Amino acid sequence: MCGIAGTYRWPDGGPLTDRLTKALAHRGPDGAGRYSHTTGDAEVHFGHRRLSIIDLSETGAQPMVSDGLALIYNGELYNAPELRAELESAGVRFRGTSDTEVLLEAWRRWGTGCLPKLRGMFAFAIFDERTGDVVLARDQLGIKPLFLLRRNGGLVFASELKALASELGGSLTVDNAALVASLLYYWVPDGRCAFKEAEKLPPGSWLRCRADGTFEAGRFYSLREVADEAQHAPEPDLGAVIEESTRKHLLSDVPVATFLSGGLDSSYLTALAARHQPGISAYTIGFRPEDAKFEAMPDDLRYARQVAARFGVELHEIEIAPQVLDLLPRMTYHLDEPIGDPAAINTFLICTAARAAGVKVMLSGMGADELFAGYRKHFANLLAVRYQRIPQGVRRPVESLVDRLPVATARRGYRSVRFAKRFLSFAELPEETAFRRSYTMYDRMELLDLLNPDLAECVDDVLTEHADTYHDNALDDFVNRMCLADARLFLPGLNLTYTDRSSMAASTEVRTPFVDVEVVKAAFSIPGNRKIVGRQGKAALKQAASRILPKEIVYRPKGLFSAPLRAWMSRDLAPLMREVVHDGVLVESGFLRRDALRRLVEEDASGQQDRSKHLWHILTLEYWYRSAVQGA
Repeated sequence: MCGIAGTYRWPDGGPLTDRLTKALAHRGPDGAGRYSHTTGDAEVHFGHRRLSIIDLSETGAQPMVSDGLALIYNGELYNAPELRAELESAGVRFRGTSDTEVLLEAWRRWGTGCLPKLRGMFAFAIFDERTGDVVLARDQLGIKPLFLLRRNGGLVFASELKALASELGGSLTVDNAALVASLLYYWVPDGRCAFKEAEKLPPGSWLRCRADGTFEAGRFYSLREVADEAQHAPEPDLGAVIEESTRKHLLSDVPVATFLSGGLDSSYLTALAARHQPGISAYTIGFRPEDAKFEAMPDDLRYARQVAARFGVELHEIEIAPQVLDLLPRMTYHLDEPIGDPAAINTFLICTAARAAGVKVMLSGMGADELFAGYRKHFANLLAVRYQRIPQGVRRPVESLVDRLPVATARRGYRSVRFAKRFLSFAELPEETAFRRSYTMYDRMELLDLLNPDLAECVDDVLTEHADTYHDNALDDFVNRMCLADARLFLPGLNLTYTDRSSMAASTEVRTPFVDVEVVKAAFSIPGNRKIVGRQGKAALKQAASRILPKEIVYRPKGLFSAPLRAWMSRDLAPLMREVVHDGVLVESGFLRRDALRRLVEEDASGQQDRSKHLWHILTLEYWYRSAVQGA
C-alpha cells in the first residue's frame, strides 16, 4: 500500500510532483522514488511513497521501470501468484517477488485487457515510453482512491485530494453542489468531488492521456452488470467463497492482524484468518463507561473476548476516550472531504495502536452489511411496506405518541425511541425515496430550509442523482436493489473512503475480504428472501458463518462500529457547536442559515430529536470549509 502522484504535460511538473509526493509521506514511510521522462515537448513525472508489504527488498521498489514501461502503483493483487504463473508459462522472467512487477508485466502483455484479470485493490499510473501514453486505472469496487485534474491537455494526479488542494488550492473552487450532497449523505458521493476542477477516477475504469494532450476513457467493470447477471446464476457455496477471499487477503511478507468488534462480520473473518494463520492478533475498542451508558451502546467487548479465546487470537483492547476537540480538525484534514461518520476516529485509533505494535496490515469486515443486507435500514424498508397496509386510523395515534417521546434525558439516551422516530420519517414514502430517507440526513424540505435559497437547484440535482442510481438496474428483487445502491453509493462514498484515509493516516493498510469481486458476484446471486428472513438480516451470511462460529456470536444483536455521538455533542463539543452557530464560516458565508442551524441545536439539546449526527457532520464540514477557503 502506497501513495502515488504525478504530472504529464504540466508546467513545472517536476517540482510539483516532488511536493505532491511529499504530501503523501504518511501513506508510505518506508521509501520514496521518482521517475521522469521526456517525449517530444511533453514531460512525465511520477512520484511514489512506499509502504512495504510484499517483497520488502529493492526489487519491489517504485517507480518500477522496465523495458520502456514505468509504473507507480498503490494496492495489492491477491491473485498475483496465479497471474505470475500464467506469465511465467508464457516466457516472462521476473526479477523479484512483488505484485508490482506482476502488474507491470501483465500490462506489457495485455494492456488494458489485463484489468479484468486483476483481483484486489489498486490505483496505478503507467507510462509507455514508446507511445508516450500515460494510463490511470482504479480497482473494480473503488477501494483505492485516485484524484486528478485535467487542464489544457495536461494531467496531474494523486492518491489524496489534500495533496492537490495544498499545491493547487489557489486555482481550485469549492463545489457547492458537492457540499450539499455531503449534507444529505454526510459524505461526498464518489461521483462528485469537493472541488469543481478535480475528479475522482471512477471505480472499474481507466483514463489514457496521450502526448498530444487528448484523452480517452474506458470502463472494464460494471457493478450493475455483475448484479444483473448474478441474479440468474446458481447460488455458490458462500462460505467457501468467503474463506477463499479471506485466505487470499492474508498474502503478505509482514504481520497481519484483524479488526474484531465482536460482531458477526469481524468475528467471521477473524475465525477464518486464524484457521489459515494461527496465532494472528486482533484489535478491538471500547468506550468510556459513562459515554457507552448514555448512548445505550451494546457491550461488544465481551463478544470480542469470547471469539479471541475460542480461536486462539491475541486480543488487544483499546479504550477510546479521545480528545475529540483535538481529533476533529485532525481527522477532517486526513479525510480529504467532509465526512460526518465518527467511525473514522475509531479506525484511526485502532490502526495507530496496531502500527505502534509493529502491525502494518489489518483485515476489516467492511462491506458485508451492504452486500448481504445487514443494516437496520434494509429490514426497516421491508417493514415499511407492511406498515403501509395498516389502516391510517391505527397508524396516526401511534405516530402521534412516538412524536411526543424524548430520544434522551439528561442522564441517558433511548435507542428504541430514536429508531421509531427514524422509521416513521420514511415509512409511508415510495421505495426509492424511503430508502434514501432511511439513511440520509434530511428530507428535501429540511435541506432547503437549512441552506441558502440559491442552492435549491443543487438540492434537486443531488436527489435526482440518487434516484437515477437507485433505478439504474434490472433487478427484480427489492432487497438486492437496496444492496446494489449501497454498493454503488454508501460503500465507496463513505465506508471505503474513511477506511482508506484513516488507516493510511496511521501508515497502515486495511484489507476488506468482503469487498472482493468474487464475493460480490456470490452476494448478488442470493435472493433477498435468503438475505432477510423474518427479522434476521444477513441470514445467508449467518448460515455460512455458523459452520465455524458459535450461535451466540452469529445471532447476537447487531453491534455498532460507531461512537457515542450524543455524549460527545452534549458534553465535549457543545461549546464548539455554539461557536459554529454564531460565528462559523458556513453561516457567515451564507451557505447555511443561522436560524435553521440554531433550531437543530435546540432540538438536540432538548432531547426531543436526535440531531447528534447532523451536528457532528456540520462540525466536520465547518472545519473542512475553513481550510478550503483559506487555501490550506
